[in-house]
Parts: sequence; structure tokens; C-alpha cells
Amino acid sequence: MSGRDSARKDDHVRISEELRNVQHNGFDDIRFMHQSFNELSRESVDISTSVTGSPWQVPFYINAMTGGSEMTGRINADLAKAAATAGVAMASGSVSVALKDPSLAPSFEVIRENAPEAFIFANVGPTVTAENARRAVQLLDANALQVHVNPAQELVMPEGDHDFRGWLDRIEEIVAEVPVPVVVKEVGFGLSSKSIAQVRAHGVHTVDVSGRGGTDFAAIEKRRRGDRAYSYLAGWGQSTVECLLETLGDFPVQPANPRHHVEILASGGVRSPFDVVRALAMGARAVGVSGHFLHLLIEEGLDALISELTSWTEEVRTLMTLLGTPNVPALLQTDLLVSGKTAEFANLRGIDLPELARRSEL
Repeated sequence: MSGRDSARKDDHVRISEELRNVQHNGFDDIRFMHQSFNELSRESVDISTSVTGSPWQVPFYINAMTGGSEMTGRINADLAKAAATAGVAMASGSVSVALKDPSLAPSFEVIRENAPEAFIFANVGPTVTAENARRAVQLLDANALQVHVNPAQELVMPEGDHDFRGWLDRIEEIVAEVPVPVVVKEVGFGLSSKSIAQVRAHGVHTVDVSGRGGTDFAAIEKRRRGDRAYSYLAGWGQSTVECLLETLGDFPVQPANPRHHVEILASGGVRSPFDVVRALAMGARAVGVSGHFLHLLIEEGLDALISELTSWTEEVRTLMTLLGTPNVPALLQTDLLVSGKTAEFANLRGIDLPELARRSEL
């Protein structure tokens, strides 16, 4: 079992590198209105945020990627070192393989070992028991738990799960039993407004919409199959930008009824600090990045990744200065111009784009 699972984890890393940058990215459909008088100094801009009640120095993080083999353990160790040095949060890949085979646990334990003070997410699927979810949190001494939902991947995966009954009830059990906040996360196909409402009704207060545009796990599993089945699923789901625009209307950052509040995280196809700021301006509390950081680590090494994380921190601050926003919440008052395929989606879903384009005047 462990040999097959480890090989699958290595395949995911290898194939994700081969399939980089093949999807349309909705972030390019988002523009800001430029304003010439911002009345800010760059040094005064506060880029900090909070996630699940914990303060973060920067509004982006290293999102879930890998673990479960010797190679991916080395990757996790370096990702954790970079996170610790740059002061960013990090999520592990799915810990489920280590729960089945304890010999794989070191490939995840290296995260906390190399980032003792960082905010760390553990990660499991929605089929684990509440007891195993607690074990995953303990394994990483995690600050929060991601529960990834991936029906599109499972259905294409040769050894995948084809029975999705009871996922919401199991998530509710996990929320009730684990001692840390729970984040429900898609894996690159996008959480719809309806899906978010469903998990909110089962006790979840934070989600990562994780939309189309980055790593395509259906395409990865199709490549692993070695046949032509399911090739028509390329591009399945909603982009991160589409998810954010929809949730901004249905799950506002400051809802009239706080009981309906859902904290939104965003990931999927994030390539630059500009994409981070775009996502924050569409209601994300923080922004996760996987593929770009993984590629940089593999191609150029740990020092290059640390340098990139540091550069992103400074560039986010610069972009917020350009936009005249002294802090992250102020980005919600910027004027957003939405065009292209994203505008088509927004119009079909009844999103008021002219209002977004004049938010600063409201």
C-alpha cells in the first residue's frame, strides 16, 4: 500500500510540472481603476491579515501540495524552511497516506520541525474519521485543518473513490471533534456559492474556493491513466476569480447577519503579487499559492524560493500603495473592471459589474 501511495504522490509532483500553465487564468480579466492621488506612504501600508482568528504578517501562504514519499518529504522540508524564513503560513498535502502507513509520517512531520513558529494547516480528505482528523492535526502540531473536497479528481483517478455519500455529515463531525479551526478546500475546481452554503450549514466558517486556473488534478489523473478517457473534462469547474465574484455577493465580508459569515480564502492559478491583490480586492482574506512556489523550488532551489516570498511581500505592499489602500480591508473599496470570459460568467450569474466598477463612490 505505502509503495503505491508514495509513487502516486511522486507522480502528482512530476505531472503537475509537466502540465504547468495550460489553463486560462481569470485573473487577467480583472483590472483596477488607477487614481493619481493616494495620500499614502509605502512604509505606512499594513499588509497583515487574520485567518481563523490568528494574525498573519502577510496575506498569502504556501498552499497544500505534497507529502507521503521520500522525495516529497524533502520538498516539504524546504517549503517549511522557506515559510519560516519569510514569515508566511503553509499547508501540508493530504496526510491521509501517513494515517494509513505511519512509516510515511516523517514526510509530513518535517514541516513543523523546520517551521516551529509558523501557522501550519494539516490536510485530510472528507472520508477520514474524526479521530483520524485529530491524529492529522497532532502529527503536524497544526494550527488549523484543511479538509479537501475533490470529486472531479476522485472520479478520474484510477484508484479513486466513487462514493461521495455522507461527505457533509463527516465534515460536520470533524468540525465538532478537532481542537482547531476547519477549512473546507476544493482542489482546483472551485467552490460554488451553493457548495459554500452547504458546508456553512454543517458548521464550517472558513473555506478556500481553490478554483480552476492552476494545478488541474483531473488532467493529472488522466495522464496517470495513460488513455484518452475524460479528456473533455479539461477546464472543468469555476475559476478562482469567478468563485470570488460570486461569493462577494452571496457571502459579503461584513454580512448583515454575522451568523451567515463565511471567511473566504482563495487559491488556484495565482501567479504573482498582482493576483494576490486582485483576490484580496474580491473578498479573500488571504491567498494560497502552490504551483508557482513548487516550480521555483524545484528549478532554482530553496534560496530562490525564499527570495521570491520576500519579494512578493514587498510587491504586495507597493501595489496596495499604488491603489491607495492603507490596509487589506480597504482593498474592498477599490473599483474593479471585469471583462472577458469572467464578465460573461458574472452576467450569467447576475453579478452587478457596474457596481463593482464604482465601489469607491458608494
